[in-house]
Amino acid sequence: MMFDKGIAVLAITKRGVETALKIKKALTEQHLFSSVFAPEKYVKPGVIPLYKKLDEFVKTNYSKVDAIVAVMATGIIIRAVAPCLQNKLIDPAVVGVDASGRFAISLLSGHFGGANELTKRISEGIGATPVVTTATDVMGKQSVDELARVLHLKIVNPESLVAVNSAIVNDGRIVLVSTRDAEFSIAAVLGFDIRQVNTIEEAMELTNRYDAGVVITKSPFHRKKAEKPVTFLKPFTVAVGIGARKEVAETAILDAVQAALDKVLLPLERVNRLATVSIKKDSVSMINAAEKLGLNLEFVDLNKLGEFRHAELSPDSEIVKRNIGIGGVCERAALVAAGEKPRLILKKTVLNGVTVAIAEGE
Repeated sequence: MMFDKGIAVLAITKRGVETALKIKKALTEQHLFSSVFAPEKYVKPGVIPLYKKLDEFVKTNYSKVDAIVAVMATGIIIRAVAPCLQNKLIDPAVVGVDASGRFAISLLSGHFGGANELTKRISEGIGATPVVTTATDVMGKQSVDELARVLHLKIVNPESLVAVNSAIVNDGRIVLVSTRDAEFSIAAVLGFDIRQVNTIEEAMELTNRYDAGVVITKSPFHRKKAEKPVTFLKPFTVAVGIGARKEVAETAILDAVQAALDKVLLPLERVNRLATVSIKKDSVSMINAAEKLGLNLEFVDLNKLGEFRHAELSPDSEIVKRNIGIGGVCERAALVAAGEKPRLILKKTVLNGVTVAIAEGE
């Protein structure tokens, strides 16, 4: 979880501002973007004035950030956040930290929103004690929504999560089944009996022998055939977009792509597509790098990239615009290649003259 939409760190006391700035420093060192907000009377360098009331600020920014870190009493932020709640797959992560920075508490969207992970990162950065109370984490088990986040999978039937996660927490026999069109790395999976089958029919027959199941598949399925609680997960299409200078070395491309994947903890085998702009179709270094990565390099038409619009795109680069006529390549290429309903999971990052972005889509 990279929190690319940003993290809002809120403080309402002088002591809280000091702790908020420590949190910002710790997050910056972990390459996570955050902004600190506080009432005008407590503003100092690095702090943005909070002109609105807390509940109004939260309401306005709730869907605009990936996470809210509230340096204040938990009751205050709970009351501010409560009217905005939607569901665990949409709500941003919310973490509470006391003004002295002794404890960091995961309050909302612990798994899918990444609050548990953010709580641990903040705790490590400022020397706080992390408090994570989600049942699966307390018991050292992996919830279905955490599994979906780690493996970049879409939860097709979120209404099943309560029943399946309940079975996990209560020591039920749980099977994780994948059909052969949806292979995944088992290294990130904990606590499941892992099986692979050829067809969705075999998957359904297998889940019915357990207390609950999770099925990873791209195949069409009928939920009515499930006799036990089953969550269906569909792999997102993961696309890496790249841009580079004409004389870029093959090794620079390989290093940049790997560094970008490492930032989002994404294994290379989980990448489905690699894309760049059509004017790079004669780039030997790009073609060779793609071959070594084991991916087909897609060349997206320059005009198509220029016409592409998406709310998550970074501001145009004037240098790139002067050189090729569009304001950026890697983010546009990744989003286009990702397919339907794409979103960036890593915005433009630069290494040795190579720009890389990663998107996932349906």
